[in-house]
Order: sequence, then structure tokens, then C-alpha cells
Amino acid sequence: MQPYFVVCGAAVLFAVLLIIRIRLTRSSGSRTVSGIEIGNGQTIGSRSEQDDYFSSMTTPVGTLAVVADGISGLANGRMSSTLAVTTFTKAFAKLEDATNLNGYFAEAATQSNRGILQNLNGQGGGTTLAAVIVCGYQLYYGAVGDSLITIYRNGHFQTVNSKHTAETLLEERVLAGQMTSEEAKTSPVRNQLVNYLGYEGFESMELGNAPIRLYSGDYVLLCSDGIQEALTEIEQEEIMRKGGTPQEMADAMIDTINDKGFKSQDNATVLILAIG
Repeated sequence: MQPYFVVCGAAVLFAVLLIIRIRLTRSSGSRTVSGIEIGNGQTIGSRSEQDDYFSSMTTPVGTLAVVADGISGLANGRMSSTLAVTTFTKAFAKLEDATNLNGYFAEAATQSNRGILQNLNGQGGGTTLAAVIVCGYQLYYGAVGDSLITIYRNGHFQTVNSKHTAETLLEERVLAGQMTSEEAKTSPVRNQLVNYLGYEGFESMELGNAPIRLYSGDYVLLCSDGIQEALTEIEQEEIMRKGGTPQEMADAMIDTINDKGFKSQDNATVLILAIG
């Protein structure tokens, strides 16, 4: 019987080592799945708590990446962002095909909003959220709040979603002749969110009318507003032009933000997907 126990022991040891290796691989920064290399970067900035939360995963349906930014200044921002990202990833794991990805985004957003409101129980809180699914060379997205999705292609950024802030409403008033451009730029409510998860008046998130065609060599970026506020588009383009892995690019963005040392630096998170 001794050989039997030796074999069993070796099998158990192999299984344990395999699990450890998988966990170590998942905890590393950059990783490649289905031809997509993913990098991420995050800083707490000058805040006392990290309210940003992010995740990525790949299933037979495609690759999901999601970033949520708990609303600063409101309690339970961290709970809200964590709950929203967890809801989106769990729902994605259950998808069997890509026939109705907009339906997935809409339902996950509704579930997240409902869950956040239940946990808040009348207290302040909420989160922005930006999510993409890469299926083949097609990009599907859903977004609410001011976290941005962009595509870096041929040296330039293309913005995918819009910001759900009062800035948009102010610009409409400028076009209607109801206020000047200067008044809109200096308005104290310019960056105030008008739609987010955990909002009693939430109805829906922004969805793409059709998938966006991606090409080999493209980069898809998901950024919380802490990235956009600290780095200009030119600075982001310079980092991307230097090349390297998505992890090196993400690290460079965070290092640049930390080097600036802004006293009011918000939480900042970036996810970068390199399309192979």
C-alpha cells in the first residue's frame, strides 16, 4: 500500500503547487489572455481611503474590464464601487454567449444600483462605472458617471463615452445663448455628477448603439477621473507613444501622477488592454 500513499501524496502536493502558481499569476500586474494583454495602475492620491475598484476577467464570451470610482465626499463610496464591480463580474461569468451584451450591461447596472441603494439605507454614497467587453475585434461598452473609456490608435486618443456631469448641461445652455462660455467654465457645479449608480433617480447607463471595430495594435483604456484630472491628453499620449507593455504604460501614468504631488489628488485608476 505504500506506493499508493506516495502517489496520492505527490498528487496532492502537485495540486497545491498548481493552485499557488495560479494565484500568483492572477496577482501579477500585466497578464495576457486570448490575445489581449492587460495592465493596471492605481494610486490613493491624497485621499484617506481608496474608493476606486477594478477588475478584469476572460470567459468564452470575451474579455471584460471594469473600473468604478466611489463618489468622493460621500460616505460608502468604497462599498458602492466594490459592490458594482462585483455585480458586473459575477453577471458576466454567467453569460453563455454574446448575443445580447447591451442587455447584460443594462441588467448589471440595474442590479448594482438596487444593491447599492439597499446597502446605503438612506445614507449618502454611489459610484461611477465604466465597463467594456472585447469580443473578437469588437468593443462593447457601458458607462455611467465620469469615468472615461478611450481607444489609443495611431498616436491619438478617441473618446468612447461621454461624461454624465453638469458640464454637458452647461454646454447646452451656452449653445442656447443662456450663458457665456466663460460662465460655464467657471461654474461651481461644472463637475457635479448627474447620473451614477446608487442614485435614486438612476434610469440607465450609456450604451453603444453598435460595437466599435478594433484593430491589432489598438489600446483600450478605462480611467477614473483621477487620471483625467491629473494628466493632460498630451501627457497620456507621450506615455503611450513610448511603448512597452500595458503594465509599464499604466505604471508610468501612476508614477507621473505621484511625481506631481498634487495636494488634492483624487484616487486614480487605469486599466489598459492591448489588442493583439
